[in-house]
Amino acid sequence: MALRRLLGLAAAVGRRGCCAKRPLPPDFVEALTAVAGAPNVSTAAAVREQHGRDESMHSCAPPDAVVWPQDVAQVQELAALCYRCDVPMVPFGTGTGLEGGVNAVQGGVCFDLSRMDRISELRVEDFTVAVEPGVTRKALNSYLRASGLWFPVDPGADASLCGMAATGASGTNAVRYGTMKANVLNLRVVLPDGRLLHTAGPGRHFRKSAAGYDLTSLFVGSEGTLGFLTRATLRLHPVPEAVVAAVSAFPSVRAAVDCTVNVLQAAVPVARIEFLDEVMADACSRYSGLGLPAAATLFLELHGSRHSLAEQVRQTEELAQLHGGSGFAWAQEPEERSRLWAARHAAWYAALALRPGCKGYSTDVCVPISRLPDIVVETKRDLEESGLTGPLVGHVGDGNFHCILVFDPEDPDETRRVKDFTDRLGRRALAMDGTCTGEHGVGLGKRALLREEVGDEGLATMRHIKAALDPKNLMNPGKVL
Repeated sequence: MALRRLLGLAAAVGRRGCCAKRPLPPDFVEALTAVAGAPNVSTAAAVREQHGRDESMHSCAPPDAVVWPQDVAQVQELAALCYRCDVPMVPFGTGTGLEGGVNAVQGGVCFDLSRMDRISELRVEDFTVAVEPGVTRKALNSYLRASGLWFPVDPGADASLCGMAATGASGTNAVRYGTMKANVLNLRVVLPDGRLLHTAGPGRHFRKSAAGYDLTSLFVGSEGTLGFLTRATLRLHPVPEAVVAAVSAFPSVRAAVDCTVNVLQAAVPVARIEFLDEVMADACSRYSGLGLPAAATLFLELHGSRHSLAEQVRQTEELAQLHGGSGFAWAQEPEERSRLWAARHAAWYAALALRPGCKGYSTDVCVPISRLPDIVVETKRDLEESGLTGPLVGHVGDGNFHCILVFDPEDPDETRRVKDFTDRLGRRALAMDGTCTGEHGVGLGKRALLREEVGDEGLATMRHIKAALDPKNLMNPGKVL
């Protein structure tokens, strides 16, 4: 049998180096097929290339093979096989990441988990549900439609929920409902050697605990470097009784960001407050047909009861007017609100339309709220001095914003300027006591900045954790650390 011959070779395989890349062992693909079945294994060049990149600017690095496990038992068996033979493993959800997290820089096997798409254990009274890695946020909210509950973490893309947990995703609703870290209660993880771990204990779905180390939070944001997230137990929220959204233009970037800070300081319970600079507002307006002025703009949304929203609307309008906000128009009907937020979520494509034929790279940082006006203004100045096209958009309600850089990857000088700018932006955030990434993750591009952010001892501690759980460095090697 191919599997027995292959396992006989495992003892002779040494630990692979940090950046070494070598062909798969003989008969390895046959062994994968013996576990997953022929329809669920591929070595076709087009399939491997599709799984060797995400939405980032990082060059494609295809795996040697792609496998589609059907259930957690297969993930365990396939992981154990790879572990015994020292073959790298890369988890893959929907490929919507922005930092090269799925690029197989050392080759190996890509585990495409999209066919594990069961939704289970919906507990309406406990506000929890369990999902497998093939379930996307839109699919979950469609499933929940009749329950009166929803899952609010919304990074824009229809990403897989376990992928969102792996990257510590955030989104437009984070200012009120929190990020993935606040909304994941338990994880079922297949460790690199095939063992199964329930981070909060099998079947548990409590809201808080003081029992030992917080293993769930350890895996949220681990970017596939510690194990496969094969099920996530999520916290759900009641669908609000009433929702209103608005858009308002401001005379300057600083005025819009100052208004954001004042709205938060006034304790207005906004669910979303999104910032677009004048370049991004104009691009979104033309792309989505909204008719917005080319000015710094805020998109806002309030959730609550019909009675409470009236006071919140009045207070928000007053604060916006104090900062020169104009054209304030509230949208209450679902169709109007959907049109408004569809334009915001199309920001990536609107930015790309500014330079047809060019590529985009979205980078993000997060700073304390009080430093938002300074960093946004300094970043705008840096963009102008660098001669780069980089509209700004972000979840300023929690101090996080993105710069979507549109550039010609065939132009070495422009590519260098993009790289230099992103490094400066990350360091600018660190100098303001912020982080080099609020939600995209470290991936391939921000490893040097991670060291500067957490220091040598912080990085060494992370390496110790990685070595304890993945001593052969086979889980998504080359990322984060």
